[in-house]
This record gives sequence, C-alpha cells and structure tokens, in this order.
Amino acid sequence: MEGIVGYGAYIPRNRIKVEEIAKVWGADAPSYKKGLMLEEKSVPSLDQDTITMSVEASKNALKRALIDPKDIGAVYIGSESHPYAVKPSGTVLAEAIGATPDVHTADLEFACKAGTEGMFIALNLVASGVIKYGLGVGADTSQGAPGDALEYSAAAGAAAFIFGKENLVAKAHETYSYMTDTPDFWRREYQYYPQHGGRFTGDPAYFKHIKGAARGIMDKAGMKPEDFQYVIFHQPNGKFPFRVGKMLGFKKEQIEPGWLVNKLGNTYSGSSPLGLTSTLDISQPGDMILLVSYGSGAGSDGFVFEVTERINEVRESAPKTRDLLSHNINYLEYGEYAKFRHKIRKAD
Repeated sequence: MEGIVGYGAYIPRNRIKVEEIAKVWGADAPSYKKGLMLEEKSVPSLDQDTITMSVEASKNALKRALIDPKDIGAVYIGSESHPYAVKPSGTVLAEAIGATPDVHTADLEFACKAGTEGMFIALNLVASGVIKYGLGVGADTSQGAPGDALEYSAAAGAAAFIFGKENLVAKAHETYSYMTDTPDFWRREYQYYPQHGGRFTGDPAYFKHIKGAARGIMDKAGMKPEDFQYVIFHQPNGKFPFRVGKMLGFKKEQIEPGWLVNKLGNTYSGSSPLGLTSTLDISQPGDMILLVSYGSGAGSDGFVFEVTERINEVRESAPKTRDLLSHNINYLEYGEYAKFRHKIRKAD
C-alpha cells in the first residue's frame, strides 16, 4: 500500500503582529484578533523564497524518510509565489536534495491547493508503480496588498511529503477532488498583488468546496466524522476551519492539532499541508486523519490517512512544526516587514 514515507516542515523565524500592521493603517486590530482569530504571522527574510523554504522542508522530510534521494522519481512544488515566471523551482529543489537528473519535476499552481495538488500527483504516481518515491511540496511567500485585509494573514512556510510503498508513516486510504469554476480570488499577469471577492470568498467558494470534498471522500471511504481522530482544513483565517468543521459534524478538538493560522498566518499552498505535519507530530499509530485543502478558482483535494507504528520511530528525527512556530522568533516592525516583503522599493 502507498502512503507517506517522510514529512517535513519549514517556517521562517520572522513574525509581525496584527497590531503592528493595524496601527499603520488606522485599522481595528481587535476585529482581526477576535473576528478572524489572527494574532501574528510569519514573514520571509530577504533571502528566503518558495525554493529555499521547499529545500528546508524537503531535507526535514528526508531525515524522517531515511531514503536515498536518488530514488525519488518525481518532485513537485505547488505554489502561487514561484520566484521565477519562466524558470522552474522544481529543478533547483531536486538538485539541492540530491535527486538524479532523470527525475520528473513540475511547478504547479492552483491558488492555495497547489500543495495538495503536488501531493495528489506524487502519491498516485507511486500507487501506479511508475516511480518508487515521489516528493510533493506546498510552499508560499504569500502576497497581500498594503492595507488590504489579506495583509493581516498572508504568510510564509513550506511542507514536504515523500510518498512510497515501504516503511510508511501513514497509509493513504483514499483521495478525492471537488472543483468548480468559481472566481473568488485572482491575480492577472504583471499584477504584484492578488484581488479577491471579499465576502464571496466564503460562500460559495471556501465552504462549498470544502464540504463537497469532505463529504465526497467520506462517502467514498465509507467513513463519518467520528471515525477520524483528526481533521485538517485549509486555513485562510482562524474562524473558517472551525465553522466548516461544525457544518460537517467535526468537533473542535479534532481540528485544533493542525490549526496553526492564529500564530502562523495563511501560508497559502503550505496551509493545510503544514496542518498535516503538525498533526502527524502528535498522532499515534492507528489514528485516522482527514485532510481537505482549498484553492481559489476553485477546488479542494481530500486525503484519508492512517498513521502507522513507524511514526514513533521517525517523529523526533526532524524539527516538529509547532517548535518551528514557537521557538527562535524575531518580531518585525512594519518598516522592516515592508522592506522584507518588497513593499518598499528603491527608485531605478
């Protein structure tokens, strides 16, 4: 049976608090803290991007997988912030981790579900027997225009998963996808910041697709919410995952282990994959996990995983996600943050 052989996370050490952003724009910080359940978010340094974070997360995944990277047959990075418009991120990652030149690589985009898109493809290539191991990464240095609501949540981080058929950390029982043409969020060519449909991004975008994918995969697997120890949903803010969980019949305690957004922010393609790494960090053998991503445009991918005994052997082999989130933090003032995110640029 196919599944996860190794997993890893990476989160930049820089943070900015919502109060720091709000005071610049004269906004009401308590509304973001209470209404959207956001406190602070991660910020990449000047020398960090989707590629560098993918490399760090993938190296952590290799520490848990204990495989020869030369056996990895496919490398996929899902992101909406690839550093090059015409230059693959995947080739840099593949070479950085020691994969061979005959590896298949691709850069994927599907808003915030691009990470699970890569996971879906890598997992099913392994299942088909085409490759021995596949690497799927979700990573982003998310963009939010100055003063826009997105600026309070758009964050940075990466999660990497190596899929195979031997020495599994988690078995993959089912996959499922649900999507429609729902234009709730977009960024046109040459635009630096994305635009969004405001309240339209909740219904009929996020909630419709999360519910569609969750119900579809549970029907396919013959399972109910109470059959899962944990569930991870995409986290555009702190409120939405709990709200959609309640709609579907999940309890708060099933969601909390993978709920990172209040301190991390929305890492876009890395959002639900990072929630999965955090959940695996505390899972026990036999635990059932449901993962449902969401990407604007719009669609959701669903996965059903069963944790194996091997989790206890590899868990401590790489940094845990919540340790990366809570240790060695560097808080930025808005001016530093604006510089790091290239909101302030030198004149030509």
